[in-house]
Amino acid sequence: MTYHRLRKTLPDVCLSGLLFVLFFLPNLNQLRAAEVIDPYLEDRLQMVEEQLKTRGIDDPRVLSAMSTVPRHLFVNKTLKKLAYHDGPLPIGHGQTISQPFIVAYMSQVIGLQPGQRVLEIGTGSGYQAAILAELTDKVYTIEIVKPLVKKADNLFEKLEYHLVKRKQGDGYYGWPEVAPFDVIVVTAAAEYIPPPLLKQLKDGGRMIIPVGSPFRVQHLLLVTKENGTVRTRKMMAVRFVPFRRAR
Repeated sequence: MTYHRLRKTLPDVCLSGLLFVLFFLPNLNQLRAAEVIDPYLEDRLQMVEEQLKTRGIDDPRVLSAMSTVPRHLFVNKTLKKLAYHDGPLPIGHGQTISQPFIVAYMSQVIGLQPGQRVLEIGTGSGYQAAILAELTDKVYTIEIVKPLVKKADNLFEKLEYHLVKRKQGDGYYGWPEVAPFDVIVVTAAAEYIPPPLLKQLKDGGRMIIPVGSPFRVQHLLLVTKENGTVRTRKMMAVRFVPFRRAR
């Protein structure tokens, strides 16, 4: 575990003590030392081993991100003990934080590389954006629900994801001022792929989006654009909250 990863989850005063234990008392078990500061570390690593690796998530960078980001901080306090269970959780306002496997799967499928620009539609808790921020330093995220925007903003600041650009608004229209994007990740189910998002997808880019009727089984689609031609491929059946629009 590197200082960089610890820095994102721990205050400075805790880090100094933990680093002393890790580097100056080498006979102590490093995992147990880290657990003194992060009591959910073992749960997070177990999640990666049992929920992700066993189901085909094998991208080392995605696995590292899922091992690093403290999911328990992105859920309601009363649900912290369920943060690393295999399922979605409510975050208020009719929204959810996605199942860990789905977050990892979408992150792996899009193949986001360092330096690439990614747009996320549906910030929600901020968890998916945090995972993306571990993969590239060019993350843009949009959320329509104002209270969720404020909550995610506070958490991004706390965890020092300062490079994540965010705004409140209707994700249907994307973020044309900073387009085009190498990757677009949509975390709510739309009945069709929004044309503005297709327009903002860079040639050679990839989009992952759940498409289908609200409150029913949808399909996760991988959308690619090559030489102006758009192609879609069904990846798996999913169930996401509906894509919300401004009225």
